[in-house]
Amino acid sequence: MTHLAKFLGATAALAISAGAALADPALVFDLGGKFDKSFNESAHNGATRWAEETGNSYAEVELQSDAQREQALRRFAEAGNNPIVTVGFSFMTPLEEIAADYPDTKFVIVDGVVDQPNVRSVIFNEHEGSYLVGQMAAMASESGTVGFIGGMDIPLIRKFACGYAQGAKSVNPDITVLSNMTGTTPAAWNDPVKGSELTQAQISQGADVVYAAAGGTGIGVLQTAADQGILSIGVDSNQNYLQPGKVLTSMVKRVDNAVYDAFEAGTEIETGINVMGVNNEGVGIAVDEHNEALVTEEMTAAVEDAKAKIASGEIEVHDYMSDESCPSLDF
Repeated sequence: MTHLAKFLGATAALAISAGAALADPALVFDLGGKFDKSFNESAHNGATRWAEETGNSYAEVELQSDAQREQALRRFAEAGNNPIVTVGFSFMTPLEEIAADYPDTKFVIVDGVVDQPNVRSVIFNEHEGSYLVGQMAAMASESGTVGFIGGMDIPLIRKFACGYAQGAKSVNPDITVLSNMTGTTPAAWNDPVKGSELTQAQISQGADVVYAAAGGTGIGVLQTAADQGILSIGVDSNQNYLQPGKVLTSMVKRVDNAVYDAFEAGTEIETGINVMGVNNEGVGIAVDEHNEALVTEEMTAAVEDAKAKIASGEIEVHDYMSDESCPSLDF
């Protein structure tokens, strides 16, 4: 079977293709679209890699509104797709509501936890990866001020910011870490204009390295940073190529591996909580031809040392979501 990603458009009321094969897996993207050059695109890359390697097909849908989440899940389940992979914490509520209705269907949620016997919950230690890029930001900064721009103001994004601040302050205890969130609704994930404005504001306060954890909004952050002659840090997928020579690194979150592994396991996928962190290469930094000239030997050594110590437990990066507090940053 050749690879055919069955596209489900919103205009067709999320209608399932009649040709969907029994037990083909399915992928439901979060808002922002599968080509957001960030979180969704990483998921898309994992699904595509699985399809190309196996020759099998999968179904997919890009949502246009929150209201479509439950509908999409039910349509896929009733069509026989299995497993059904969802990307984004916003799927927690609809999955909690419908998983029990389809006990023979396996569901996967990336970035959320749903306590149902047929659900695999994949969560990432984003604070660990953010700690690593925070170290690099502090080492690259000449002004002693670095910035963080988040998307929607939720505990998960504060988790990124808190890890980043801890990493930066491990290198320079006196460094200033600026932090701004784009908004409080899902629209915050896809507002590059606001991302640009926040970047300009942080530059005016002295920031010379800015880390974006904001989905599509981050495109505006990276663009403005490059235009203004400062460095940026990408997130989720490797975004170094978006502004070659201007992106210090990207905190890669291997959503692609989470999707690939789920599709590969198929209906035999193990449910429960699956944690991806530094110790199993679930998070890390990206170095390639687009940023290698920016990454010094000292940065590489510091990151490798921190990775080993985080994996061994010698360095414990505080997780904001454990108690909604951060020792290194005030929100």
